[in-house]
Amino acid sequence: MATRKRVAVVGTGTVGSQAAWRLAARGAEVVAYDRFAPGHDRSAAGGETRVFRSVQTDDSRYVPLVRHADALWKQLQAETGRELRRLTGALVMGPADHPEMRTVMDVIAEHGLDHEVLDTEAMAKRFPQFHVDDADLVVLDRHAGFVRPELTVQTAARRAEELGARIRRYTPVREVTPVAGGGVEIRTDTDTERFDAAVVTPGPWVGDLLPGLPWEVSVHRAISAWFLPHEDHPADAERPAFIRRGDLPFYGIPSPDGQAVKLGLSQAHHKPVDDPNLLNRTVAPEELETFTEVVRRHLPGLNPDPVRLSVFMEGYTDSTRPLVGPLPGCDDIVLLAGFSGQGFKLSPAMGDIAADLALKGHTSQPIDFITTNGRTAA
Repeated sequence: MATRKRVAVVGTGTVGSQAAWRLAARGAEVVAYDRFAPGHDRSAAGGETRVFRSVQTDDSRYVPLVRHADALWKQLQAETGRELRRLTGALVMGPADHPEMRTVMDVIAEHGLDHEVLDTEAMAKRFPQFHVDDADLVVLDRHAGFVRPELTVQTAARRAEELGARIRRYTPVREVTPVAGGGVEIRTDTDTERFDAAVVTPGPWVGDLLPGLPWEVSVHRAISAWFLPHEDHPADAERPAFIRRGDLPFYGIPSPDGQAVKLGLSQAHHKPVDDPNLLNRTVAPEELETFTEVVRRHLPGLNPDPVRLSVFMEGYTDSTRPLVGPLPGCDDIVLLAGFSGQGFKLSPAMGDIAADLALKGHTSQPIDFITTNGRTAA
């Protein structure tokens, strides 16, 4: 009988919790580490909801990965009985001549995605909560909606434990070191353990844990703000997630309880974070000015004063494409980092790919455009 492969997972957040699930499901001996505990709000995985969408605004090569993630979202929900994702549809809006809106239509045509193009009259009738300009293109991505980050992370981690994984909570990893002849050592404040391979998903702490990384992952501070409508929506009203491109890009997600709407801004409005251990969680009044402009220009049915604010961290590469694959010179250390604010919808697929790479050294998933193999620039 073959010996089970022993694999460490460093970080049990957005991707790490999914990697632990997929590894444990394949029979690996999994030990996962987290400086806090699965589902914490000190990194990138909080905020109640995240957008899930099939339509892409930047690169059509993500579509097959989203489809793989879609199947695994369904599987994890079926295995656990939890509603981790709700398909409400998602509106993608912006000037028709904007490059990203042209990409949207190209991606839809290339992959045959289920969608609907809405004119101004249809928008006014079906989605009166939005203001759109006459020159706007509006696309309804029918296979889209939102996922619940905290619930998903805790659910994936619990499922991994049910399948035999062990999670060492409140145990920061200080060093991940290749071992001569193969394998990896994981050092914490209390001990050092040996593994056949390690999946490293440290989120904003990637620079701390891997200071010699040949690619830069810059950490930014992202603000989420929740707004209440002036009037209650009709009980049968459509309440899709939404994304806008153009001179004032933003995204939004109605709260699962049907009351508030969560808004977030693009990377250009995210301040850099020098030390992820010292994140400033206080939002200054001037940081709300862009949110106020968004509400007044595009969401006039909302009260422009937020009722809740939260601060998170996101890691960005220069290309905005994540780093997925082995560290240079060590195939036994698999890195997944720098998802640039778009990792959650892909997270089950990324966890499955991490399991492929840790257990087999390769994956059949199409990751050539995000792999670390042969990659020079971030």
